[in-house]
Amino acid sequence: MADTYTLNIAGITRELKKFPVSDSLDIAAFILFGDVELCECCARELLKKCPEFDYIVTPEAKSIPLAYEMSKQSGKKYIVVRKGTKVYMDRPEKVSLRSITTQREQSLYLGHEDGDLLSGKKVLIVDDVVSTGESLAAVKMLVEKFNGNIVACAAPLAEGDAADRKDIVFLEKLPLFFK
Repeated sequence: MADTYTLNIAGITRELKKFPVSDSLDIAAFILFGDVELCECCARELLKKCPEFDYIVTPEAKSIPLAYEMSKQSGKKYIVVRKGTKVYMDRPEKVSLRSITTQREQSLYLGHEDGDLLSGKKVLIVDDVVSTGESLAAVKMLVEKFNGNIVACAAPLAEGDAADRKDIVFLEKLPLFFK
């Protein structure tokens, strides 16, 4: 098995390094940090496919550069759902999840200083990769706690079976690599 996977996305090509997540499974790491061209191209192409929205909501951390770029290109504010509480958060709401890349339970938080902005608004949830959908489900739960109207969930990549889902907007499929 090759150590990398060649990804063609949004008009550009990247070699993604593979990493084991278990004895029987590798995933190709899609890292947006530091790749400005990749973020710009993916943001542009995702915005073409997404419905109209008022706010972007994204989980901390790997999808933040994409949410920022989509915000910049669309002129709409983005909000980050945090992995921990911060002193400046006003009465944070909490949801717990387990995803394929974290390998342990983690919690996500959204304070009222940002969450209250979502009430009755059209919300686009953005992530870097949808795999099991656990991160999206947790972010959806937080947005719903604030009465936001989720219009779509979007990511550059849908990994494995997520590519068969009809409830997400994505640019390319990313295979899982079974040993």
